[in-house]
Amino acid sequence: MLYEWLEPAPEGCKLEIVGGNVYLVPQRGTHWRNTLAIIRQLSARYEENRLLSDVRIDLPGHLNGFASDVVALSPDAVKGDDGRWRYQDIEFVAEVISKATAANDYGVKKAVYATAGVPVYLIVAPYTGTWHLHTLPKEDEYRSVLSLDFGTPVDLTSTVVGLSLATDAFPRD
Repeated sequence: MLYEWLEPAPEGCKLEIVGGNVYLVPQRGTHWRNTLAIIRQLSARYEENRLLSDVRIDLPGHLNGFASDVVALSPDAVKGDDGRWRYQDIEFVAEVISKATAANDYGVKKAVYATAGVPVYLIVAPYTGTWHLHTLPKEDEYRSVLSLDFGTPVDLTSTVVGLSLATDAFPRD
């Protein structure tokens, strides 16, 4: 219902509800270029209709409607009775973070993705030139975390994603 009151978001902004708090975040060029670079690489493994960007998916917990930067859905994903994609079908999420909302991505959102059983959660931080890979979700945390600099590939070959993401061309803020 909260989304119904707030939508549509102003042009150039992304609307998310994280733990009942409403966030309107302006999109930046660097943010989009990193998002697009990830989507292009994932398209080697996922069909176009299984890759999403800024599409609301309701996740477990109190008022969690995330519009993640990149979502890859399983090949057999189906929409729920409400017409939205189901969080149970998410195989991969990437968030390209900004300083203003970084606490959400490293905190509440990471815990919610783990609780939802999202197998692979990638945080891309253009302002530090680093990426942070979270795998092996258990309850509300990820048991495996790897953080490296842009230029080092994100090796997802041992995950459900099954490929490696090049980061050498990721732009920085």
